Amino acid sequence: MAVASVSKITAASSQSFDAAVREGLQRASATLRGITGLHVIEMKASVENGQIAEYRVTMEVTFVLES
Repeated sequence: MAVASVSKITAASSQSFDAAVREGLQRASATLRGITGLHVIEMKASVENGQIAEYRVTMEVTFVLES
């Protein structure tokens, strides 16, 4: 029987929400093993001079605990 854990992380990108998700997953993969999925729970953006300056996502990353 597998047991999983969920870790909440926030990531940012100047390119897009998709790029922020990919950056967050890449960074999480550097320290978490056994990632099986993620759930984006919030998307925000910072605005400067009427333009989006940074895309931000908060997500939950699910990973299986090792025995």
